[in-house]
Amino acid sequence: MKANKSLNMKQNTRAQVGIGTLIIFIAMVLVAAVAAAVLIQTSGILQQKAQSTGKQSTQEVSSNLMVKNIEGVRAKNTTVTSDTIDMLKLQVGLNVGSSPVDVNQVVISITDGTIAHNLVYAGNDKTYDDKMGNFTDVAETNLINLLTESGNPTKFYTVDRIRDEDQSFSQSNPVMNTGDLIIVYLATTSNDAVGLTHMGSLDTNSTLVTSQLELVPRTTVNIVLTPESGAATIAEFVTPSSYGVKETVQLYP
Repeated sequence: MKANKSLNMKQNTRAQVGIGTLIIFIAMVLVAAVAAAVLIQTSGILQQKAQSTGKQSTQEVSSNLMVKNIEGVRAKNTTVTSDTIDMLKLQVGLNVGSSPVDVNQVVISITDGTIAHNLVYAGNDKTYDDKMGNFTDVAETNLINLLTESGNPTKFYTVDRIRDEDQSFSQSNPVMNTGDLIIVYLATTSNDAVGLTHMGSLDTNSTLVTSQLELVPRTTVNIVLTPESGAATIAEFVTPSSYGVKETVQLYP
């Protein structure tokens, strides 16, 4: 008599669990790879922006003009001297460590408390439709044109170099480097000085025109130099109570 035999099937699910774990692991690796790629790309963009911002911030802090001295000049002819300051001579340099400054892009604002002008460099042809009429490579000629051509004193200023070791500064390319020193001329000719022909020792060979400003004694004058980048430079002074017989008056500092 044979014994009854039963066949038992044993279920083993360990292989299925292993495949599921492998799928989850691969998915985690893929997610991590994508996340890493996104982080790398983002960090690269942030680095570029940080470098750009840092460069701009450094330029904003370092590109500073410095007004070292301001003199006022009175107009005259052979017998008469004006009662007003009719031209300002600003001695301007750069702070230590400053980036080069293009004078073409410097806007100078001046006010006597009543009239205000925003002046641009006489050789800048990107404003007022064109540069100053008869602009040349000779600083003295440009100054004479500034003083004697109608409308010029209310729109333009001119410059001349004092110190330029590398000979990089010119009337047509007025770029200041560290160590350079220039004179900025602002025409402040009053109505009373119109018709005179001399500005200090300069013979203009023509009559002066008005700037609409009136720099009589005890006038508060505010001048702001705004470069293309960097902080604006402010120079404020009060003209003396009397000019006496002086043709040139020290005004600032």
